[in-house]
Amino acid sequence: MKKIYYLKTCDTCRRILKEMDKTDFVLQEIKSNPITVKQLEELAQLTNNYEVLFSKRSKKYTQMDLKSQILTERDYKQLILEEYTFLKRPIIVNENTILVGNTLKNVTFIE
Repeated sequence: MKKIYYLKTCDTCRRILKEMDKTDFVLQEIKSNPITVKQLEELAQLTNNYEVLFSKRSKKYTQMDLKSQILTERDYKQLILEEYTFLKRPIIVNENTILVGNTLKNVTFIE
């Protein structure tokens, strides 16, 4: 599978997509085409958990005061499915390799 999950209103996603060769990749804009349970589970299999896929930089994270809560893997999964902004982006899947995040300190490579 070669897929990119992104948000079209995100400047960083647009910059990364502009700079890379997207040939053979399927692009999925997560606001207009939300991630499904199956897709999220496939990503979690590649990363070995949901927390890696969860964006703590989302405005909703602060608004919901999630920092003061102890979240489980189940919580991370449910929050991502309920609110697209909780999915860290972009997520680039190239066969069995996944890149999660948009800055070097937030990027996770898993093979």
